[in-house]
Amino acid sequence: MKIKKFWGESENAVKTQIWIAICNYLLVAIIKKELKIEKSLYEILQIISVSIVDKSQLNQLLSETASNNFQEPVSKQLNLFDL
Repeated sequence: MKIKKFWGESENAVKTQIWIAICNYLLVAIIKKELKIEKSLYEILQIISVSIVDKSQLNQLLSETASNNFQEPVSKQLNLFDL
């Protein structure tokens, strides 16, 4: 759990942000256990943060085949320079 910046300065704002971070961490841990995912919590959080606007289901995003498709080979990208 990492909080980079506190958005509020009052005691209530700081406590609220800490509780939200704890809830997020616990939700990801529950998802990991329920879906029997072998990835680390950090990897799961990274996948979720990158695909936050994607309408795919979580089990599709976090499955092995979806994560392999997530990292597309470099050869499919257009070349800017011919090196």
